[in-house]
Amino acid sequence: MRAHLGDRLVIQSPTTWARRDGEIVGLHHEDGTPPYDVRWSDTDEVTLVFPGPDAQIRHTEHGQPGSTHESAQPDTGAGEAVSGVAPPSGTTANPGDIGRRVAVERHRQGLSLGETARRARMSPHYLAYLEERPADPTVATVIRLADALGTTVNALRGAGVDLPPGQGQALLHPQLKDLSPEECRDLISTHGVGRVAVSTPDGPAVVPVNYEFVDGAIAFRTAPDSAPARAVGSEVAFEVDHVDDAMSQGWSVLVVGPARVVTEPDAVRELVDRAHTTPWPGGEREMWASIEPKRYTGRRISSAE
Repeated sequence: MRAHLGDRLVIQSPTTWARRDGEIVGLHHEDGTPPYDVRWSDTDEVTLVFPGPDAQIRHTEHGQPGSTHESAQPDTGAGEAVSGVAPPSGTTANPGDIGRRVAVERHRQGLSLGETARRARMSPHYLAYLEERPADPTVATVIRLADALGTTVNALRGAGVDLPPGQGQALLHPQLKDLSPEECRDLISTHGVGRVAVSTPDGPAVVPVNYEFVDGAIAFRTAPDSAPARAVGSEVAFEVDHVDDAMSQGWSVLVVGPARVVTEPDAVRELVDRAHTTPWPGGEREMWASIEPKRYTGRRISSAE
């Protein structure tokens, strides 16, 4: 085994597939033989390492991060699994997916990067790297992040993406609370995905749309011949919700009001400028519809304890 500065040392158990990796930041022999000073990705700590038979060197070529090849045994393609935690069935983990899920959940809870790193007992620099770039965190790192965010390892790994929300058990002592109109507005007053209920030639339909909350109105972009476009010219219902499976709690908000098509050039330009995203389904969806809320109702399920 020989290494250069900047190479990565990967240690992966052949029995549990538990994995840890770090950058080689110090050599003790000119020929690149062990031991090495390694800065671990999950803790940002530097330790002296005498690699065993379960260790591999991934050489960085031409100084380009991510351009690597293994100098030891090839990757078997097997996923990580430890203490019964395995990759989601039928899916392949994409580097960076875990980091994106961590970032979304962290922002949803209003946690700073530093606070999340402190809770997860890791370097803020590594957490920032994990959120912003493709990375392959160890199972131990994902477990600590899940604990810090109050979620599950499977949720961060993307398990259950093909299942409807609410697969968990109900709380032992649930509390159902009616939300005030002000609370309802606070919950939906940004952007996201909601559902609009419309009447179609085939009967009632509930269709998900990417929406914006602009100047007190709900706006979404669609195509003139699509199901959501049938909301225009009638009073419709629009619903937004969130389910926290890990905590068996959540909320839902229902808005009722007339829908119209937005035709004023200045209003359309403002909606385009303020839109957080293009419609997820893609395609030509240049028609803006707006719902003027006349009635808000909402409920929240939480623990009575």
